[in-house]
Amino acid sequence: MAGLRAKQKADRNRRILQAATDLFREVGYDSARIEDIAERAEVSVGTFYNYYENKGDILVAAVSMEVEEVLAAGKTIVDNPPDTVGEALKVLIGQYYDHSLVYLSKEMWRTAMAISIQQPESPFSRRYTELDGRLCDQVSTLIAKLQLRGGVMPGIDAVGAGQMFFNNLNMMFIEFVKDETMTLDRLKEIVGRQNRPLATLISGPKIQ
Repeated sequence: MAGLRAKQKADRNRRILQAATDLFREVGYDSARIEDIAERAEVSVGTFYNYYENKGDILVAAVSMEVEEVLAAGKTIVDNPPDTVGEALKVLIGQYYDHSLVYLSKEMWRTAMAISIQQPESPFSRRYTELDGRLCDQVSTLIAKLQLRGGVMPGIDAVGAGQMFFNNLNMMFIEFVKDETMTLDRLKEIVGRQNRPLATLISGPKIQ
């Protein structure tokens, strides 16, 4: 019975989250009402509040779901990356970007970023920062893995290099969500070009 209850709870949570993200896309985060989310999810408003305190909680849940799936997919890449820094970064970062709009629209990302800046000590913001940190760590882990395989020169600070790559991809993702006309392909093209000098530098003379 306990297993059935847990499954039912997880199913309700997923319905609420799906209803909320769909409504956010359709009418915008600010215009979406909790009553409408509950109706779409076929739960009572009281049940909604058993799962989330407000819309901000749902937004961070959507961000969390997105990042958790990205990290899981990224682990597969990190465990067996392409041989060169440039190609490995292209595959990993491309996977990040390609997944970024599965659950969230650009408008939803802008709202999440704004809340994290405006309320830095809120649970929402702390969770957002934690997720960013996990993504950054994964990029550093990729560089460290390539270093062990000889694709990055000995003596290079793999953590520091990973942080530089992540900070750039994160900054450009902010530019992407600010610009409704920028496509994912254009974003990946820009970041690939920006990453190339540092990737070449840390790879050493044998890696082209």
